[in-house]
Amino acid sequence: MSPRIFLLAGEPSGDRLGAALIAGLRSLAPGADLAGVGGPEMAAQGLESLFPMSDLSVMGVAEVLPRYPLLRRRLAEATAAAVAFAPDAMVTIDSPDFSLRLAARVRAARPETLCIHYVAPSVWAWRPGRARRMARVIDHVLALLPFEPPYMTAAGMTCDFVGHPAAAEPVADATAALAFRRSCRIAPGAPLLLVLPGSRRGEVERLGPRFGAALAPVLARHPAARVVVPAVAHLADRVAAMAAGWPGAPVVIDPRRDPPEVKRAAFRAADAALAASGTVSLELAAAGVPMVIGYDVAPLSRLVFRLFVRVPSVTIPNLVTGTRAVPEFLGPDCRPDRLGAAVADLLADPGRRAAQRAVLDRTMAMLGRGGDPPGQRAARSVLAAIDRRISAAAARRPG
Repeated sequence: MSPRIFLLAGEPSGDRLGAALIAGLRSLAPGADLAGVGGPEMAAQGLESLFPMSDLSVMGVAEVLPRYPLLRRRLAEATAAAVAFAPDAMVTIDSPDFSLRLAARVRAARPETLCIHYVAPSVWAWRPGRARRMARVIDHVLALLPFEPPYMTAAGMTCDFVGHPAAAEPVADATAALAFRRSCRIAPGAPLLLVLPGSRRGEVERLGPRFGAALAPVLARHPAARVVVPAVAHLADRVAAMAAGWPGAPVVIDPRRDPPEVKRAAFRAADAALAASGTVSLELAAAGVPMVIGYDVAPLSRLVFRLFVRVPSVTIPNLVTGTRAVPEFLGPDCRPDRLGAAVADLLADPGRRAAQRAVLDRTMAMLGRGGDPPGQRAARSVLAAIDRRISAAAARRPG
């Protein structure tokens, strides 16, 4: 019998995960009956969304409060649709605030529903109680990082590591890298430094001036170096205005104008990067770009970080490999002089860059590079969880 699966994604990153999951389900269970909520990438895989995913893509109190009536209505609609669909499994993808509320309502109306959540909460970093609360409504978790399953199973859920999507992203070749340098008039031997001050406005406003100031000591030691600044679409104008005052003749990559291949070619062409903490460290790792990480938050958030965050590093390649290969400068240490010195040292030392690249390669291998794509692994995990539930129900029937 073909499985019936209800899926919900609430933001673009979840839409990408959901699209890869659907592709995996179509290959492993071609007759699967799918319904739910997703964005354009899931739609491209054949999912007819119950309502626009953009209705759910809000963050922060200031954005949520005006849209609360709509969010409440969409939650009721998604609950009714999931219950009526009577799925073998419901898979919620990231967006934990909405996803876990949906799981709780569906479980209350239809207790036999197998509830699966894709993307484990980072309880290894802070607020470990989230896993126990999640276990009240979630049966099975699909984890992106290899060290996450034990935290989920300790809370009472089953969990499979299915690989991180960064490990399956395409990487530009040497020809594309050389073509990028030529298009930007960057000499083949000139040091090329990527500067990535973040993907949120607050990050760019806080880190951009420091990253720009950090370039002065770098250019003093490496006067031939050129700077490339990959921006996100909604902040590209702000980043371009900021970078116009930086040394190194910055080239801004604007995704509204430049296709994804340009950014991939820039990553392959780079010798090093100065980046904000976040998933960009995995994008850089996938391309083998040695990096220095800088990050800071507001003073109150610094206090919360010191009191509650329990990890020795905020950089995923460091966490995955159990090393401190990627230098990071956080909070009060995120100063232009320290950032600049670390980047200049990295550019000056080929051995240091090679050692970090070896760790980045190991990171990608541990995240699933070279194996089945994450979407395929996720689909296999979902189908196995459904089979376990069906077998357990059969075993409970009398006779």
